[in-house]
Amino acid sequence: KHYLCGYCAAFTNIAVTFPIQKVLFRQQLYGLKTKDAVHQLQKDGIRNLYRGILPPLMQKTTTLALMFGLYEDFSSLLHSHTSAPELLTRSMAAVLAGTTEAVLTPFERVQTLLQDYKHHDKFTNTYQAFKVLKVHGMREYYRGLVPILLRNGPSNALFFGLRGPIKQCLPEATSYSTHLVNDFICGGLLGAMLGFLFFPVNVVKTRMQAQIGGEFQSFSKVFVKIWLERDRKLIHLFRGAHLNYHRSLLSWGIINATYEFLLKLL
Repeated sequence: KHYLCGYCAAFTNIAVTFPIQKVLFRQQLYGLKTKDAVHQLQKDGIRNLYRGILPPLMQKTTTLALMFGLYEDFSSLLHSHTSAPELLTRSMAAVLAGTTEAVLTPFERVQTLLQDYKHHDKFTNTYQAFKVLKVHGMREYYRGLVPILLRNGPSNALFFGLRGPIKQCLPEATSYSTHLVNDFICGGLLGAMLGFLFFPVNVVKTRMQAQIGGEFQSFSKVFVKIWLERDRKLIHLFRGAHLNYHRSLLSWGIINATYEFLLKLL
């Protein structure tokens, strides 16, 4: 049931927040201001607004199903086979779940290509994007894997580790609806905080995955290149971070509340 609840929570979230994610993507890739990114999407037209939604829908639903499901499975497995403190076993379970999620990197890779207007003339749908990448070999599907691994494990550990303590700090829930609100606030605050913390990692990931073919540059090399392009100012690496903060607040609020809601129903 943890897998099913995670899947449904992700589906609900993607359907609601995809247009916001698209604005954020343009800011990460080109360092645009919010109004410029929105204007760029307006020029693309309404037909292209949900272009690229299939990969994140497939990837996020599967990823969150694995994230919640594997976390519970790994936690039980480690708890029954080791005598380590619960905090350590649960942290390890979260990191293992996040690392396993990275298997789905090709979906995130294709989503990046479909959202980049520079590739609009190369392919029009998910199948064509996968077909174009196939020419360059299997490794091309996993371009940007390193930043994904750097993001997934630690963010999972923090999410599952802090979810309980944050909820305990909120006013005590006395009804079904207040439990739902608390779950939304708890998930939203954590998602926003983690989204901000790992934002520069996602900027590097987006730049790496926007490339088709050619040299596979290291994480550090791409980071330095972006750092120089953006005038060596930390604040420029966080362009789009405020929108990401609000998107994550909404996304993870929806995910956590939907997950807990469905968990109680099943």
